[in-house]
Amino acid sequence: MRVFFALFAVATLFLLGCEPDPPPPAETEETIPFRSDGTLDILQAGERLLTLDIEIADTDSAMERGMMQRATLPDMSGMLFIFPDEQMRSFWMANTPIALDILFIDRAGEIVNIVKYTKPFSPNNVLSTAPAMYVLEVEAGFADTHGLAAGQQIIWSRRVETRSYGEGEDA
Repeated sequence: MRVFFALFAVATLFLLGCEPDPPPPAETEETIPFRSDGTLDILQAGERLLTLDIEIADTDSAMERGMMQRATLPDMSGMLFIFPDEQMRSFWMANTPIALDILFIDRAGEIVNIVKYTKPFSPNNVLSTAPAMYVLEVEAGFADTHGLAAGQQIIWSRRVETRSYGEGEDA
């Protein structure tokens, strides 16, 4: 009987000394909220199919961060990457926790290809099939749900920030 209690005591001390596994990174990192910077229309034969709210990534840091630390996107929204030139593009999902559809768009605003249902945290490159100047990321399934396809056009606009001036300030 003493052996049983001794083993029980050792097992209890061992279990009390063990720390639980830390939560996965997505649960410990702060999430970045969506910022509505503008709108993007998708057109078919000149007719508007739909309008999205977009967050614009046009700085090196915003492009590098992309959809990292984002668990979701609001309905009818996406992230538009704006590059200074048109060339073959390569994106990766290694630090991205949600599946995406990635649309590659040329200088003229034509969708050149769509890579659907990208895998979260994948180290594989997601490639354009033709030179692109813009890349639009939306939640996986968005392209199928809304009938998006290569050959459709986009037009986008940035929201203009308005500023109020107090009494006595120069405009």
